Amino acid sequence: MAIGALIKDLREARGWSQGRLASAINDVFGTNLEREYISRWERCKASPGPFYLRCLSAVLDVPLAVLEGEVKRRDFLTDAAGAAIAPVVASDLLSAGFAARLTGGPSVDAWEAKLSTYGTEYMSLGAADIQRRVSGELVLVQQQLDNPRLWSVASRLMTLYAKTFPGSDGAKAVHWYRMAAQAADQSGDDDARVWVRGRAAIALGYEGASLGVADILADQALAISDKPSLGLLNAIFGKAHAAAIRGDADGARKLLDLGRSVFDKAGSYEQTSDYAVPWWRVNVFMSLLLARLGDERGAVEAQDAARRELPSELPRFATHLELHRGLMLARAGDKQGGLAYATAAMDQLPPEKHSLTLRMLMDEIRA
Repeated sequence: MAIGALIKDLREARGWSQGRLASAINDVFGTNLEREYISRWERCKASPGPFYLRCLSAVLDVPLAVLEGEVKRRDFLTDAAGAAIAPVVASDLLSAGFAARLTGGPSVDAWEAKLSTYGTEYMSLGAADIQRRVSGELVLVQQQLDNPRLWSVASRLMTLYAKTFPGSDGAKAVHWYRMAAQAADQSGDDDARVWVRGRAAIALGYEGASLGVADILADQALAISDKPSLGLLNAIFGKAHAAAIRGDADGARKLLDLGRSVFDKAGSYEQTSDYAVPWWRVNVFMSLLLARLGDERGAVEAQDAARRELPSELPRFATHLELHRGLMLARAGDKQGGLAYATAAMDQLPPEKHSLTLRMLMDEIRA
């Protein structure tokens, strides 16, 4: 199979048109690629160079093997076939679901261990990999929901699953966040009810997407319990980001002060889990919030504080901080300089480490 046929298979496996693939590359990398180029590649009338191979690797979420400017076809095909083209087909999902029902499925403790693993892996893996794996887990846990504790597990898995959908498809993310909230309600576990809503609120607020939904979910979390918790902390920062984006600087700063107070009582020691909010991570939240408010001094202080404790195995979050600086430059009037700074930071991060959230931040800087 030639590289053109492989590109076509990967594109069609996602249900994308040639135009959709070209748009995805343009959105992520700021290029002006036209649909005709995709057509020429697929018909082997032209071959993508090293830059566009990198682009394809990022947007199609497949491994890339480049040797002295030439594609190692055998390795590329082998890796891509295993990682990208329908890794969990419908028959496998159905089989796994029935098997879980017949055998009883994993224990609650085993599910909690799975959640812990996903929470850690989410911090460094790509969205596509997490989405493929979590979709299978949701089929399994769906067969065990006669146990109320597993509604809590399901709600947290749904929240993670929602995080894998891009802002351009925000309706799907919001759908899953709302279902996650309903699932948490079924569990009767107030901690889960608050955490799911708070995690959704900070995700939407930080990304600048569906701000009305972010506010609703955050308000629900605050109404369920005012006990200091990570869920409450996320909810407060989600509302703060929504307020900042809307131009409500006073409201955002009041929520920031409240969030700091809750962090003092509920902050995490755990450093590398999506279920944790340690000091470096709350400073990432604050860095973007203050950049959106035009508080350059405060934003830089938060960025420096985050860098001092940011684990070296999480380079993606260092890129977040650099994009915040790019946003500061753009908001200060140097739009071209801000975009150039942010683009350079993205280029330093391997494409397979790019997240949907980073891409949405790039869109905010361009805007």
